Amino acid sequence: MRTAWLKIRMGLCVVLLFAVIYALLIVIATFTGAGTPIIYALIAFVLVGIQFFIGPKIVERSMRVRYVSEQEQPELHRMVSELAMKAGIPKPRVGISEISIPNAFAFGTSKKKARVCVTRRLMEMLSRDELEAVLGHELSHIKHQDMVVITALSVIPMICYFIYFSFFWSGIFGGGMGRSREGALPTMAIALIAFVVYFISNLIVLYASRIREYYADAGSAELTRKPQALASALYKMIYGSAGAKREKVKKEMESMRAFFAADPVTARRDLKDLRAADLNKDGKIDEYELRTFAESAKATRADRIMEIFSTHPTPVSRVKKLGEYL
Repeated sequence: MRTAWLKIRMGLCVVLLFAVIYALLIVIATFTGAGTPIIYALIAFVLVGIQFFIGPKIVERSMRVRYVSEQEQPELHRMVSELAMKAGIPKPRVGISEISIPNAFAFGTSKKKARVCVTRRLMEMLSRDELEAVLGHELSHIKHQDMVVITALSVIPMICYFIYFSFFWSGIFGGGMGRSREGALPTMAIALIAFVVYFISNLIVLYASRIREYYADAGSAELTRKPQALASALYKMIYGSAGAKREKVKKEMESMRAFFAADPVTARRDLKDLRAADLNKDGKIDEYELRTFAESAKATRADRIMEIFSTHPTPVSRVKKLGEYL
């Protein structure tokens, strides 16, 4: 029941995005004829197909993933197996990423073809309970199949931008509506509408991405019964990423930040807000600290505004929410 509202909001994002793109295609059909929307719909299907086929390979190469056997990492495999059994999903392929930050991620095109990966630095920093909580978070992504949903939804802003780009240049050169200057005005109007829809649809996708993180946090708490371990792991991941060079992190991981359990790009800013949860300054968050922080903490207005343009909720909001699962 505690995750019901999260499910509803995720579903509403899907419905709203497809309603938005449908409305845009209707606008195009009104001005250009019925054939054009079909072309863009076909482009959308092709892009989704390409993402599904090559997406996992891109992630593997970008994150420098090496898959490990049970003989190499018996404890890691044991935790993944136990959590997968609890979650009721097939055991995903297990890998270790050699990127420099402590983090974890899951990807794949279905439950059967899913992969879960942790970075080597994460394994060195976390306790067993914390690592198990992070794995529970990632396996919850697989269980909810939100990776597939986000992949499909992310195509919609791309289509909107493509429509904007093509109609904008068509209008500039007077190529719309009968190749006349009279046709340029409605063509530019469609371009403007498409750009506005692109901006709005991108915000909706980001919102859906944040919802799926809350949803996975709840899944981890349900699987492990240790929300404080996930809160502590988030704190350590943010602390570990905050020390890395921001320019290097942004350059190498900007395009992949939505995959991570914690956003490495905003780590320095996030650490300032989350340090208050570590009452005894021992570098972790225990059950008492989580409960205390959840009762008193509140994200600032500036954080809430910045969150609108982020793939992840603010850590303060996430940790506060985890306190509700104690």
